Amino acid sequence: MLRVKPIRFLGVEDGSFSPREFQRRGKALLCMVLMDGFCFQRVFFRHVEVDGLDATEKLIEVAEKCKPLTAILLGGVTFAGFNIIDPVEAYEKLQVPVIVVTDEKPDNQAVLNALTKHFKDWRERWRIFERLAEVSPIYEVKLNPSENPVYMEVVGAELQEVLEKLKRITVRGRIPEPLRIADKIAKVVSQALQNAS
Repeated sequence: MLRVKPIRFLGVEDGSFSPREFQRRGKALLCMVLMDGFCFQRVFFRHVEVDGLDATEKLIEVAEKCKPLTAILLGGVTFAGFNIIDPVEAYEKLQVPVIVVTDEKPDNQAVLNALTKHFKDWRERWRIFERLAEVSPIYEVKLNPSENPVYMEVVGAELQEVLEKLKRITVRGRIPEPLRIADKIAKVVSQALQNAS
């Protein structure tokens, strides 16, 4: 009997936060969805600081519990405002490929402008973007042939190594299912928390 190797992805997205409520408390929701192919396995929630620097640590803590993983999928690099997940650090500590997938081409110059304007520690934050650029170009790829392309950065794997696997789990729109579902859950739960507060 032919055994198919599991394709286990951890999709990471953040929820919305109200400037009056969540930002006042300095927290926002990070949602991480574990899927094996199209099989939903588990969802994790962690509160992270708005504009803080704890999102990488929270991701690593959850991802350790989910191994073995094919890859970690990030719906960007900044979460909860400018709480930046460091894809290179996550790969180095977990030895799991980290793939950043966005529907708009990253504008690093705009990011740098915002960081220098609003953060005293902007150099520390900007270094995360520099390290990512050092290990991966920004790829424009089509994961779903009937949809527009997405933009990807890949740490810890070759593009072709992950591309076919991502195409297999991208069926509704242009974003891979673990990210699409994580985004929907994060938004719904965040809104429910805001309404309850």
